[in-house]
Amino acid sequence: MGILISAIGQGLIWSTLGFGLYLTFRILDVADMTVEGTFPLGAATAVTLISNGVSPIIATLVATLAGSLAGLVTGLLYTKGKIPILLAGILTMTAIYSVNLRIMGQANRSLLGKTNLFSYDFLRSLPQNFPVIVVGIVIIILITIFLAQFLKTELGQAFIVTGDNPKMARSLGINTDSMTILGLMVANGLIGLGGALVAQNNGFADVNMGVGTIVVALASIIIGEVIFTDTLTLPERLITIIIGSIFYRFVLVIVLYIGFNADDLKLVSAIILGLALMLPRLRSKLRLNTFLKRG
Repeated sequence: MGILISAIGQGLIWSTLGFGLYLTFRILDVADMTVEGTFPLGAATAVTLISNGVSPIIATLVATLAGSLAGLVTGLLYTKGKIPILLAGILTMTAIYSVNLRIMGQANRSLLGKTNLFSYDFLRSLPQNFPVIVVGIVIIILITIFLAQFLKTELGQAFIVTGDNPKMARSLGINTDSMTILGLMVANGLIGLGGALVAQNNGFADVNMGVGTIVVALASIIIGEVIFTDTLTLPERLITIIIGSIFYRFVLVIVLYIGFNADDLKLVSAIILGLALMLPRLRSKLRLNTFLKRG
């Protein structure tokens, strides 16, 4: 039971990555590789600040801002430098590796003995693993409300149109470059926040902790879409990302339970995502075959 509760908590805080990638992958329709650099950037920033006596709340907010700045760099390379988005993300991700080493002063840094978001006194009285769930729920609710309200505004609608049809957006007088940069900043800010939360929960930050995070974020989105195939409103779509993230964590727990090694998790994650991506197509073929047989 403790492992299952832990999986729920992990799913909640990791869903922040799903939110961030949803903005770029689904709404802007771009493949942003900055994710794998922004995630450890948020972790490194938060852990270093907390280690130096800064409040965990302030450190987490600064980590979010650091992620947004990384998104800004990628956005400028893409829109002003005319570098393909995939390459722009890789360039930023590569540069962030050195930035993280500068921030931490070493390859990894521990939070041993330091108070973080999950170890405040009022949370310590809760049963094991429940502090992560409580903090995760609060943060996820705030992010969901923020995104749902933001995307209803004129600015948010302009952002959506930019992803749907850039030519039409420009014909309506929308500055698509600005919208793209804004989207990358908000998305990477959320991913930086996710890095800060995961690092505080784990008790350390490492420069290599971003490897494979894009697969985890994509899995949250795709699994949620596979489970809920009907047309959904935006708030409902965000909720499916949370459910997808938790479900993904449950699958990893099952994989470990049946005897797989922790070193195999990256491989298992890639396989899960691959199957989730193929499932809608397989489902469509199955429905077509059933229709033809009936005909």
